[in-house]
Amino acid sequence: MSEARLDVVKGKNFSSAQVGALTDLHRHQFFHPLAKGRGIPGKLFLKEALGMNGMEVSLNKLPAGQGVPFYHQHKAHEELYIFLRGSGQFQIDGEVIEVREGTVIRVAPDGARTWRNHSQEDLYYIVIQARAGSMAAGEIDDGVVCPQKVSWPA
Repeated sequence: MSEARLDVVKGKNFSSAQVGALTDLHRHQFFHPLAKGRGIPGKLFLKEALGMNGMEVSLNKLPAGQGVPFYHQHKAHEELYIFLRGSGQFQIDGEVIEVREGTVIRVAPDGARTWRNHSQEDLYYIVIQARAGSMAAGEIDDGVVCPQKVSWPA
């Protein structure tokens, strides 16, 4: 799915990768069936590379003047959009929301969504996708404090 290769480090209970600077996200491409064989630059999915099994995360760079040319929904997944830099507009079910650094938007599976960057600078954002209704515990209820003391190598 992605043109640039990630070096992934895996341990017993983690996986890690250095994806590079946000400004270099254009090196990555996503090949969507609606794009008719053309790669969509600036989209990096992390689920497969990091071996995630409960969510999908993508890092995204939408160039100035560009937009998603279709609406989409999901069958079972909700999405969280976290805007990091730039500005644009996000549309859900016909309602337009102005987005900029610090805007976060949760969209339910049935929400028909699209977005655009109608500014003069690139728009950077993260999308987290997970099955709607799948969180068994709330907020901090899933966390457990470990007994060992924190220590850092010198």
